[in-house]
Amino acid sequence: MRATINIVKVILLTSTLYFAHTVRANEAPLVSIQSHDDFFNSISALCDKAFQGKVTVDNASGDSFANEELIMHIRKCSDEKIEIPFHVGDDASRTWIITKTGSGLSLKHDHRHRDGSHDESTMYGGHTTDAGWAQVQSFPADEYSKQLFVKTGIPQSVGNTWQMFIYPESFSYRLIRQGREFRVDFDLTNSITAPAAPWGYSDD
Repeated sequence: MRATINIVKVILLTSTLYFAHTVRANEAPLVSIQSHDDFFNSISALCDKAFQGKVTVDNASGDSFANEELIMHIRKCSDEKIEIPFHVGDDASRTWIITKTGSGLSLKHDHRHRDGSHDESTMYGGHTTDAGWAQVQSFPADEYSKQLFVKTGIPQSVGNTWQMFIYPESFSYRLIRQGREFRVDFDLTNSITAPAAPWGYSDD
């Protein structure tokens, strides 16, 4: 009887070990809706290309990029993230990061110093709160950004909403809040030589 019980234990143990090594739970899918996918894919289709832009709206005096060469570079793309450095003259401190989150799209602003270290004001941005459109998505400031703006002495920015527009011939980056509007339009009909990696990133 004891021998029979031992045999059963061995069989059960062997079966348990077998299934432990062969049965794997699949990862949960990163869900997304069509308008977010279409918007993301339209930008991703431009990966490795760079385009020149110009300021088309800026209602803040003394805060204009109008006299600088403006270049966006869709530099790195994956199924979940797009990195877009925004060069302002020789200032390569800014990188826009668009990420699929499973509950929409996130836009973050990665700000670096020339030595690659992070600026105090970095990784601010927002998250989609609705479906948007295949051509347009809006990113109202998230809670991290609101607290950062208060901490760094620019509480007026807690009302920020960033927007991005993607059409066959143009891409636009827009910032709006009460009393403030800034917009840069990029010409997608003429790609240019891509600049060097932005500060804090590598060309490798």
